[in-house]
Amino acid sequence: MHAELRQRFNAAFTPEKYQAFLQTMDTEFGEPVSFRVCETPVFVPKALKIQLLQAVEDILHVLTQPNFRQQSEAAIPAHLRVPNEDAHPIFIQLDFGICHDENGQLFPQLIEMQGFPSLYFYQHLLATAYRRHFDIPADFHHLFSDLNEDDYLALLRSIIVGDSRPENVVLLEIEPEKQNTRIDFWGTRKYLGIKVLCLSQVKREGRDLYYLDEQGRRIAIERIYNRIIFDELDRRADLPRAWDLRTEVDAEWVGHPNWFFRISKYTLPFLNSPFVPETHFLGALKELPEDLENWVLKPLFSFSGQGVKINVTVEDIAAISNPMDYILQRKRPYAACIQTLDPNEPAKCEIRMMILWAKEWKRPRLVNNLIRMSKGEMVGVRYNMGKQWVGSSVGFFEPL
Repeated sequence: MHAELRQRFNAAFTPEKYQAFLQTMDTEFGEPVSFRVCETPVFVPKALKIQLLQAVEDILHVLTQPNFRQQSEAAIPAHLRVPNEDAHPIFIQLDFGICHDENGQLFPQLIEMQGFPSLYFYQHLLATAYRRHFDIPADFHHLFSDLNEDDYLALLRSIIVGDSRPENVVLLEIEPEKQNTRIDFWGTRKYLGIKVLCLSQVKREGRDLYYLDEQGRRIAIERIYNRIIFDELDRRADLPRAWDLRTEVDAEWVGHPNWFFRISKYTLPFLNSPFVPETHFLGALKELPEDLENWVLKPLFSFSGQGVKINVTVEDIAAISNPMDYILQRKRPYAACIQTLDPNEPAKCEIRMMILWAKEWKRPRLVNNLIRMSKGEMVGVRYNMGKQWVGSSVGFFEPL
């Protein structure tokens, strides 16, 4: 994107530097990364940064309205509603595909959003590892809101651990050791000292939750850093559990599960911004668009791109029995805008703007970013098999 820095980075790149970089990524948190890490960061130019910041503001304006909770009530499946919901989300992620506008200029378009944690600690490692092994200009930053690296980690500690002792705070997942994003769990444990637990390890007595440590001692759970995707939990009837998450307990959620549904694909039809593609609930459409080939069909209650159809047919839609559980979103092809060492195959990218909203803050704060690089039809492993200069990355943004 930033032409001068891209040319400089590509000219200085060597496989040896990349292997040394991967060695850092694969050892710093005690286990190799389980997904592909891209050879390069992305250098985001000033003009695109300004647009991304405005896009974030446009969307946060809607999410921070007093009536947003009422507007999003129907987003939460009745059988998955959890008590003691916070007044607002703690974690917000906004995913923008980088596209071309009608003048051929780069232009961000919102693709997905979620009221759920992201890879806050992995992205910290990724950015510092790129800096360690490659020449990254000192005035290009991956963090926002005037945060430096120490501020960033201190802020995450304040939000996740709070006034509790780390042993009384747990990162909760389903079989965390099997999750593809588990490297972030180990980073969270390293930086914060909290316990990473499977839901099956949580014990309950009345309103109290606890776990047993390595010595068999009972350790009270005061705060839950939730990383459970509820539609995955819904499919895991085989998982033993002593606590139904819908049962009220005295532990405090750090990232309440209801916000996973409230801020999601369900929210897209309510947004009106040049940075948000036109989106409709399928069941609310009186007639289908004539140019159906220019739309994407997405199920509301799915994760990681499951069930998304990018080449939609009338037959696909006719086969849907629950149209209010789907959206149609205008297709925005990603721009192949990042030059790689193969001049015939530039890469596309999707930029996630990572946001925090502490309970005592009046408004959310943008803090970090995550980038996924692709050369395939979509972002994702199955579309990029055997390709290089794709995968997990981070953006370094030009100063304003």
